Amino acid sequence: MLTARNLTKNYSNLPILKGVDITVGKGEIVTIVGSSGAGKSTLLHILGTLDTPSSGEIFLNDVNLADLKGDSLADFRNRHIGFIFQFHHLLPEFSALENVCIPGYIAGTKKSEVKEKALFLLETLGLQHRLDNKPNQLSGGEQQRVAVARALINNPDVVMADEPTGNLDSKNAYELHHLFLELRDKLKQTFIIVTHNEELAPMSDRQLVMKDGRII
Repeated sequence: MLTARNLTKNYSNLPILKGVDITVGKGEIVTIVGSSGAGKSTLLHILGTLDTPSSGEIFLNDVNLADLKGDSLADFRNRHIGFIFQFHHLLPEFSALENVCIPGYIAGTKKSEVKEKALFLLETLGLQHRLDNKPNQLSGGEQQRVAVARALINNPDVVMADEPTGNLDSKNAYELHHLFLELRDKLKQTFIIVTHNEELAPMSDRQLVMKDGRII
């Protein structure tokens, strides 16, 4: 489903990625681990089109992402790639339900369909009693589940998660990883997860280790 070949990334004369190859299949949970500075987040941001490689190519369902620019790239990203970040990035002025709906509205899907899907996702994630709560009225674990629902609203091919448990206590972190497993089983959802949590990483289907800008 997703294939990247010989990805490199340089900042000035500093090489961050040094020829990374990665293939991820549909319905697979892949974790990327390694020490700080190994290039994990840089790789994830490039795979998610939030950054561009210095060289190499990425294909998502046979689409060469290098062929997409500007609005076309932004539209493709919104429709096909979901994101979960360590600090949630929920919009504080909107409710949980509204936060989840926003990417669907941007995609141009009918508002009634977006709301129906958002309600389904929030109920699936155990947040049916928190629909009208704003982020500051939610616990850290609840905020992250809202972020998961938002990432899933457009039925993305792949969800990219950058340290999704990094801001959670051990109980909520464990529950979130189990949630990823359930979403893989129920929805055949694909995840690529960057994590420092070496206890939780083995729960994935496959674990990749990065060191000095390479997968070893």
